[in-house]
Amino acid sequence: MLSCPHNTSPTVSARTPCGPATRRTPDRGGDRTVLLSCDACGSSSTGHEQLNIEKFCRELQKMSVFTRISLKPEVAEHLQSVFLNAEVLAAVGHQEAESRFHRLLTCLTHPPSYTCVRASTHLASLEEIRHKLGEALTKQMCSSSAEDVSLRIVPHPRIPDVLLLPVDGPRPVKQLSSEVVVGAQCGNAVLRGAHVFTPGIIASPKYMKAGDVVSVFSDLEGRCTRGATSFQGKKVFVGNGVAELGRSSIFCTDKPAKGVGVRMVDPLYQSPSFDGVLPNLAFLQNLPSVVVGHVLGPRPGERILDMCAAPGGKTCHIAALMGDQGEVVALDRIRNKIDRIHQNAQMMQLRSIKAFCFNSTQAVSSDPAHSTEGPPFPPESFDRPLQRKLFHAAVQLLKKGGVLVYSTCTVTLAENEEQVAWALATFPCLTLQPQEPHIGAGGMLGAGLPPEQLRLLQRFSPELIWDQTETTAPLPDRADRDTIGFFIAKFLKN
Repeated sequence: MLSCPHNTSPTVSARTPCGPATRRTPDRGGDRTVLLSCDACGSSSTGHEQLNIEKFCRELQKMSVFTRISLKPEVAEHLQSVFLNAEVLAAVGHQEAESRFHRLLTCLTHPPSYTCVRASTHLASLEEIRHKLGEALTKQMCSSSAEDVSLRIVPHPRIPDVLLLPVDGPRPVKQLSSEVVVGAQCGNAVLRGAHVFTPGIIASPKYMKAGDVVSVFSDLEGRCTRGATSFQGKKVFVGNGVAELGRSSIFCTDKPAKGVGVRMVDPLYQSPSFDGVLPNLAFLQNLPSVVVGHVLGPRPGERILDMCAAPGGKTCHIAALMGDQGEVVALDRIRNKIDRIHQNAQMMQLRSIKAFCFNSTQAVSSDPAHSTEGPPFPPESFDRPLQRKLFHAAVQLLKKGGVLVYSTCTVTLAENEEQVAWALATFPCLTLQPQEPHIGAGGMLGAGLPPEQLRLLQRFSPELIWDQTETTAPLPDRADRDTIGFFIAKFLKN
C-alpha cells in the first residue's frame, strides 16, 4: 500500500473548516496487491429519505456560516488553474467550472455532514458494535448536555463495516463575551466533535478559571500570540464550552499541557466526542479512507505492504479485512508514528501487522537472495502494496498478478490523475482496474486520460454536495459525496 505524504506542490487536502485548511475484489488467482495511499438512523420510514423544509434551509445556510477559505495567493492561483483547466472548460464551460471552484473553497470551510466510524467487525458484529456505540455515546451526551439527546447511527448501505452518525449543524449558538482562541487544527477537530485539548489553546481571558463558560474561536491565520488575553485578528466561532482548567494551569506551568482544556457543551456543529469511547471497536476514519481498504480487497494469507502507513488506520483495516490471517507490513519514516501503529494494532487485537521505521523509497533490496523479516525486501515480495518516488519501489515489490492501490487526500491533478497518466506511461505492466465499491465520482478532466480510464478512477469531490441534486439526495447517498477531498486508483501488474 503506497500512501501519499504531503510534498512541495501546492495542495489542498482534507476538509479544513478553520484554516487554510470498500468491498472484496473477485478472485483472479495468483498473487495480489500493493497499496499506495497518502486516512442516521436505522429507520426505513420515508420521513428520513427526504429533507424537510427546515433541514433543507439549514443545509443551504451552510454556504454562508464561514467565510470562504483563505489560501496563499500562489496556492489559490494553482488550485484555480486545476479546476479551470482546458479540458474542463471545453466540457462544462467557464461559468460552471468557475462555480465548482468557488463551491470547493466554501465546502473546505465546513465539516462533512456525517461522522464516519469504522467498526472492528473482526471482533464483533456490526449490529453489536452499533448497539454498544449508541449506549456509550448517549450516556456521554446526556451527561454533558441539558438538552434532549437524539442520537442516530446508520449502517452504510454498501460498506459492511461502516457506521454513519449525522452531524447536526450549523446550530444557532450564542457567542459569549469570554473568548478562548485555539489553533486551526484544534478548531477543525472541534467542528468534527472533539473537545478542546489544552495544547491547542492559544489565548484565554485574563481571569479565566475552571468552570467558566467560554466561547471558542479558531485563529484562521495563525497570528494569535500564545498566552494572549484577547485576539482581534481573523477568527471563526466554533461553539461554547466549559473551561476545565484556569488560565494559570494552561500558560503558567513548567509541565507540558495535557488533557481537555475546554469541554464543549454547545458546539456550532453537534457531533459526539469519541475520546475513550470503545477504542478497540470503533475507529474514527474518513469514509474515502475506509473505501481504500475495500478497493484493495485483501484476502487471508496474502502479504500486503503499506508504504506510507501512519497513523495506521488503513493498515489496521487491511489486517481486519484479512481476518488477521497473513502479513501486513507497514513502513513509515517517523519513529513515533510507527509506535502509534503498534499501539493501534495491539488495541484492536491484530497480530498480523509488522511495522518498521524505514524509508519506503529504499524498500527494494539490491540482492534478490536477501531474505529477512524487515526491509529492504527482494523484488516481487508482496501481493498488494499501498508520489511518484514510491511508485518505482512499489512496482518492483509487487508480484505479477498483484494489485497496487494508490490514494491521496488531495484534490489536485498533479498528485492524482497526472500521477496515474505518468504511471501508465512509465510502467507498461500496469493497467487500471474497476473499483468496488465505487461510491465517489470518476476522475477529473485535465490529465489527458480517456473517458474509459477516468471512469475507473474514484475521486471524492466535496464541492459536488452543493449541487441541487446532491443537496436533496437521500442522506446515505449524501454521505458518499459530503466527504474530505480524496482520490483512489487501482492497478493490476501484468
